[in-house]
Amino acid sequence: MSSETATGAAWEPVMGLEVHCELNTKTKLFCGCPNVFGDEPNTNVCPVCLGLPGSLPVLNVRAVEYAMRIGMALHCEIRPSIFHRKNYFYPDMPKDYQVSQYDAPINVNGWLELPDDSRVRIERAHMEEDTGKTSHIGGGGRIHDADHALVDYNRAGVPLVEIVSAPDIRSSAQARLYASELRAILVATGASDGRMEEGSMRVDANVSVRPAGTFELGTRCEIKNLNSLRSLGRAIDYEIERQIGLLEAGDKVIQQTRHWNEDEGVTVALRSKEEAFDYRYFPEPDLVPVVPDAGWQSEVATSIGPMPAERRAKLAALVGPGPISAARADQIATVVEHGLDGLVVAAAGAGIDGALALARTSNEASADPDAARRLDVGLYSALLRMEQDGKLSATQTKTVLADMLEHGGDPAEIARRHGFEALDASSLAGVVAEVVAANPEEWQRYLAGEDKLVGFFTGHVMRATNGKADGKAVAAELRRLRS
Repeated sequence: MSSETATGAAWEPVMGLEVHCELNTKTKLFCGCPNVFGDEPNTNVCPVCLGLPGSLPVLNVRAVEYAMRIGMALHCEIRPSIFHRKNYFYPDMPKDYQVSQYDAPINVNGWLELPDDSRVRIERAHMEEDTGKTSHIGGGGRIHDADHALVDYNRAGVPLVEIVSAPDIRSSAQARLYASELRAILVATGASDGRMEEGSMRVDANVSVRPAGTFELGTRCEIKNLNSLRSLGRAIDYEIERQIGLLEAGDKVIQQTRHWNEDEGVTVALRSKEEAFDYRYFPEPDLVPVVPDAGWQSEVATSIGPMPAERRAKLAALVGPGPISAARADQIATVVEHGLDGLVVAAAGAGIDGALALARTSNEASADPDAARRLDVGLYSALLRMEQDGKLSATQTKTVLADMLEHGGDPAEIARRHGFEALDASSLAGVVAEVVAANPEEWQRYLAGEDKLVGFFTGHVMRATNGKADGKAVAAELRRLRS
């Protein structure tokens, strides 16, 4: 993708993303403290994660297995790895160093294929421990204007995998697609819950621009700690335009770390990166190398279920052959994102039309995905069969489903409780005739080929029948009257 400026010069954005994902383990990376979000500050701490003298780390084996799951899902090579100490002052890491993997990471040389068929290379996906959390009090929460700071060490020592992409991304839209697909993969592996709003997944975006048609990379700026797909896209778009503006004005882009201000819609400088930091890496003396043998890797590989791309392909096959429309692709993506494809597959297996199962699952069930995942698949299929057989209208089905999501229960009993009953063909024909007679101008426009008026007539019929009419049956009756 190239960006055309007002002067006519074309620029190509170049991006690579560093994604930090917290692993979904019960305990921290090197100690037995709980790995739980939202607990009271400084309650999940011990001498190890507080860095007290004499404490020794013990590696969490499940964290290693989760890291291997991520690597395998991203087509990486699984290699022997070594933990290092990365030394610099962390105000929210009491050891003043972070245990990370440096020149011998566990996962290297992978790739991620996106739904648009583009491919982004993965340079590495290494393990490390998270830092604590500092809250700046006063002055809008920014460090320079704060009255004081509070530190919560609950997060210190939580296991992370940092996934570093190659600079293969060329637009903010592609960056969002990459982050979204990666999040879906992390959740599918069971390694992370991917909850960006809770900080379980955070994105750093390295952004640069160069003249279109050239190959040398421009000077990059790193935008830190983006915690939503919306922020990621907006921050990248702003940074691209900022850098192009500098270059068009004859200035230079300074390599630096920047912060995204969501309220103002701008990036602001945090620190210069003209000089590389000397982190004084050296091997962690209290941990041995991690060398997963073939048997362990095979065991981990068998624990990984189907990835999002495979699941999307399965859903697409259920709705029939031929190309998938953009709207249908969005429905499929929504179902997979919320982990509700089992409902669609089960319903289709019970004889429900795949398009109907997909529509109800993506539109209504996904409104409360946690409740939807608790639905009995048999009862869910029974509800959709009632709609498919004309016993419930689409509107009635949605009402029953909302009741099931909130309270559970048998759909037939819920329908009876709401007083829903199918409108027989003769009654429906009479109501449609009355609506047509009451709206002669719209009927003439419909007869002249203005098909969008089907929605107009259907809405009137629905109101006249208190939602008991089936939309498809109304459309069929209108077509019969027009023929």
